[in-house]
Amino acid sequence: MAATLPLLAGALALGIPTANAADGPSRDTLTGTKPAWATAKADKGASSDNSQVSARVYFAGRNASGLAAYAKAVSDPNSASYGKYLSAKQTQARFGATKAQVAAVTSWLKSAGLKVTGTTQHYVSVTGDVAAAEKAFGTQLHNYAKGNKTYRAPSKTASAPAALNGAVLTVTGLDNAPHKATHDDTLPPPDAVFKNSGPFSSYFGSNIASTLPDAYGTKIPYAIQGYTGKQLRAAYGAGKRTGKGVRVAITDAYASPTIAFDAATYAKNHGDSAYNSSQLRQVLPGTYTQTEACGAAGWYGEETLDVEAVHAVAPDASITYVGAASCLDNDLLDSLNKIVDNHLADIVSNSWGDIEANQTPDLAAAYDQTFQFGAVEGIGFYFSSGDNGDEVANTKTKQVDTPANSAWVTAVGGTSLAVGKGDKYQFETGWGTEKAALAADGKSWTGFPGAFTSGAGGGTSKTVAQPFYQKGVVPGALAKANGTTAMRTVPDIAAVADPNTGFKVGQTQTFPDGSQQYSEYRIGGTSLAAPVIAAVQALAQEAAGKAIGFANPTIYAKYGSKAYHDVTDTPTGSELAVARVDFANSFDASGGLLTSVRSLGKDSSLKAVRGYDDVTGVGTPTSDYVESYRSQHGH
Repeated sequence: MAATLPLLAGALALGIPTANAADGPSRDTLTGTKPAWATAKADKGASSDNSQVSARVYFAGRNASGLAAYAKAVSDPNSASYGKYLSAKQTQARFGATKAQVAAVTSWLKSAGLKVTGTTQHYVSVTGDVAAAEKAFGTQLHNYAKGNKTYRAPSKTASAPAALNGAVLTVTGLDNAPHKATHDDTLPPPDAVFKNSGPFSSYFGSNIASTLPDAYGTKIPYAIQGYTGKQLRAAYGAGKRTGKGVRVAITDAYASPTIAFDAATYAKNHGDSAYNSSQLRQVLPGTYTQTEACGAAGWYGEETLDVEAVHAVAPDASITYVGAASCLDNDLLDSLNKIVDNHLADIVSNSWGDIEANQTPDLAAAYDQTFQFGAVEGIGFYFSSGDNGDEVANTKTKQVDTPANSAWVTAVGGTSLAVGKGDKYQFETGWGTEKAALAADGKSWTGFPGAFTSGAGGGTSKTVAQPFYQKGVVPGALAKANGTTAMRTVPDIAAVADPNTGFKVGQTQTFPDGSQQYSEYRIGGTSLAAPVIAAVQALAQEAAGKAIGFANPTIYAKYGSKAYHDVTDTPTGSELAVARVDFANSFDASGGLLTSVRSLGKDSSLKAVRGYDDVTGVGTPTSDYVESYRSQHGH
């Protein structure tokens, strides 16, 4: 096949007639390469011929439809191939691109005048000018208004020569709008210390704010100081399971320079098992880019939260942190591919994402292929569903987050968690916060219950069709929220996320006097829920005695059973709230204190109700969840 391309080009040059000589050799369109925002109305005219393009051409592999079919079959408990995973090598040999396909794609790109800058088993990366890119991909590149900026994009869907026989999955980078993930919380960078002020509750309801005004007709408790692994393990039914023998990977951008020290100190302080010598490892890129644009330091806290939460809930699981060179999709995808290509773990926790409107179908295709490769190997990907509820307050448009919207990942939503005295699970509500400040006279809450601040991401995708495992579980009103077709609804499952019932983490930060010190604070977000669920899955995999892989078909198969707490917004029958006191300067009382009331279960327009809902999915794991994987895998 590699030989056909130069020949074809040669034949045309000699003037040998071809069947459709009018428009040159026939071409295969690469669907989804023209972004939705590249409209005629937004068109600002042709891009300059000599401006530079940097693109990636992803290989479709030997058998793209076979890959998706096998990924589904090995993940579906009702399939004869369930659990019949392939090794990374076998997966690549069966579904990856052939040498001939790679050579043919490379030769086509070079003949158009593009320079090949790198080749992996997933893609060829190229650079060149607009004219060469237009020649290669059979489309004109124009400039388009998007928001208040202008970006380049194809004016019609890109294509590849039909002679390549479908070797190309997609091309990314023809549009140059930033595809930038953000971590889902607002953790402070190490150059600014963050501390919580008391008073606190040590368990839910342990410390009632008797001197503060009522909320919903009753005195309310102070916010939790920060749950520990012991409390979370009790809440989600860890029992005696520790995740022994299970490998969990975590991806984020960049890498915290103090992670080993911070994680070890935190475990020691809270009675978690110490890390053994090889239990925490990092796989990092040679160089980092975009550190300013991505706010690199802000990602350190995200990594710290992810690592400490996984270890607190699954203390014997091994953790591999795979840091991306930047927060751009290309680099995050490379991290995910590293895990798949080298089978670094069976469970992958990801606490980052972007809004669906910023996702383009070309990138979605590249992500999905990686998730499908993973599924075939028995690797499951867990993504936080986002922290802005229905996204209306954040983007003025109701939408879900991505990659959590992929049909091939487990989207993790969020709750507010009440663990009571003696580590007893009390209840959960959907996570959604409305906040009102204490009036100056201390006698009322100003504008109670106040404005929406944050909440679990969820809702109905506008771009991803309903996957088979959601049929019959997700109510029609949700699945068809955007029209007559049933679409992917987010999330699938949930765990604690509300920062007011959050998790305590420990991290080295920079104090006002310039010193670097280890310090602890409470944090939340679906950034917490994702690693907690990943850790619970490590416990379940230990119980099963084999890889769970892509878990959604199994998660939905357990719907309505004792495996889940069915979470609603008012589990006690009345509205709930907690009181919270914060340092105005985020560090100490010298700048004064801010007292507020935080209502629970107020997630923008999203509601946690009986049954499946778009805040908590099928619910949260009960004490039966982990062991339910034993019987199911024939133990």
